[in-house]
Amino acid sequence: MSDTPFGFGLPPEEPDDGDEGKKKDQESGGGQGPANPFGFGGLPGAGGFGGGPGGPGADNPFAAMFGSLNPNDLGAAFQQLGQMLSYEGGPVNWDMAKQIARQTVSQGSPDGTKDTSVGPAESKAVEEAVRLADLWLDDATSLPSGAASAVAWSRAEWVEATLPAWKELVDPVAERVGTAMGDVLPEEMQAMAGPLIGMMRSMGGAMFGTQIGQAVGVLAGEVVGSSDIGLPLGPAGKAALLPVNIETFGKDLSVPQEEVRLYLALREAAHQRLFAHVPWLRSHLFGAVDGYARGIKVDTAKLEDVVGQFDPQNPEQMQEALQQGMFQPEDTPEQKAALARLETALALVEGWVDAVVHAAAKPRLSSADALRETLRRRRASGGPAEQTFATLIGLELRPRRLRDASRLWASLTDARGVDGRDALWHHPDMLPTATDLDDPDGFVHREQIDFSELDKMLGEAADKPDLRKKDQAEDKAEDEGDGKGDDAG
Repeated sequence: MSDTPFGFGLPPEEPDDGDEGKKKDQESGGGQGPANPFGFGGLPGAGGFGGGPGGPGADNPFAAMFGSLNPNDLGAAFQQLGQMLSYEGGPVNWDMAKQIARQTVSQGSPDGTKDTSVGPAESKAVEEAVRLADLWLDDATSLPSGAASAVAWSRAEWVEATLPAWKELVDPVAERVGTAMGDVLPEEMQAMAGPLIGMMRSMGGAMFGTQIGQAVGVLAGEVVGSSDIGLPLGPAGKAALLPVNIETFGKDLSVPQEEVRLYLALREAAHQRLFAHVPWLRSHLFGAVDGYARGIKVDTAKLEDVVGQFDPQNPEQMQEALQQGMFQPEDTPEQKAALARLETALALVEGWVDAVVHAAAKPRLSSADALRETLRRRRASGGPAEQTFATLIGLELRPRRLRDASRLWASLTDARGVDGRDALWHHPDMLPTATDLDDPDGFVHREQIDFSELDKMLGEAADKPDLRKKDQAEDKAEDEGDGKGDDAG
């Protein structure tokens, strides 16, 4: 959680000495510079009235929402502001998040590439790559194909398709923070300030929506598929690749574009198999996020102190309080446990994909080792958008122990074969733990309970209800016969 959870600032006051005052204010760090606790100016891709980041418009708190404005746009700007203040939905204004994300995508990525519509040739290339990848994976895993279709997305299409998953991820955290803020006011003050609280919740939804939209928009310029970060962000059963980002990814690798596309298709198809045929996995990952949200503890004592002493004539007081981490969640045992579960689960997912894809690609692609290492480093470091999510909601969306998990899955393959390795996904209690990642050999060679015979017996019993009734009838007849014999005696 960042010190500035909502990303929205107070409008800077107009200096008394005109342009000279503005210059001094900028030099002293005033306005929306790094010291601003709400941080619109520092968001990725945030433009200003007069230009790009750092330009004359960077100090304007509405810049990220409205972009570069001219007088003819003011009507639309105020209409959008009215919509923001009248928002009555959940903790995040997702309509605004979607709008900001698409605006960020339209500005292009930091490397200068622009989003483009996907043509027929690119769509066909992606479909063929996913189809071939699925054939190769048949030898590397016992899990069948999970991709009912393969699609090529533009960055804007990726935003549209993944927003529902982001909503499920972010809403629990935003809801908890918003509730904590509302609970701080005494009951009598809440009754008196009802309209104000409602307006602040609308503003809070817009502020969260703006930051999430910025982060999703930037991430759209980095990802190459629908499951880059180890979470199933796209629709189930739909393998998706982003041709424009794949081209950028492979530009400086000295690897043929076809091999880059095929390797990334292998990763996408492997993720699809895992999430399609391990039905509990998605809820396990998203449940860890919800568990984290339930563990959030806002520093209410500091918040109460600020509310009680707040001076409307001194808005800088609130800014200073926010800078000191008033909304910084406490490091609770609940959060630690939830984050540990999430990090371990992400590592196991990404480690399994890494091991399976390497087994499928190594005999067939000369560039397999180079591409594997490049992607490992990319996942370990994380991009600016992933860092934004980490500071915004406190979640690290990258596996810290990818290499450890990959080695463990590879050792399991050697020791138990493909079927034995993949059988561990049958139930979450069968998976390696964080401790097992510290001692992979101990886990690999630990005697495992074989449930296959028990499952077979239970399955046979369930499939033969008539036989079970017959046995019960015979047992009953024997009991009755014994009873008659006793009477006769």
